[in-house]
Amino acid sequence: MIFKRVGVSRPYPEHGHLTATEWAAVAPRQVRLDELVTTKSELDLRSLLAEDSTFFGDLFAHVVKWHGEMYLEDGLHRALRSALQQRQVLHARVLDLDDD
Repeated sequence: MIFKRVGVSRPYPEHGHLTATEWAAVAPRQVRLDELVTTKSELDLRSLLAEDSTFFGDLFAHVVKWHGEMYLEDGLHRALRSALQQRQVLHARVLDLDDD
């Protein structure tokens, strides 16, 4: 199994949809793929296979930590690309809602 669990929604409380600038202020760190719970169950293959898939967006996935779980909010295609390259970790920005 690549991920801890495949989810279909965001079970954590609304966090105000951080702007790109606010996400950029969260320092990236390594997260194990098998610790992540996805918030989507479908993927657009064009996004996964595109050579410039990170050109307009953040280079790092966005993860929300809530109640000890790590939810992959944005970056499913990056996570799958890492798994296909046989990597076990992903560089992500982790917003910790457990600190609130």
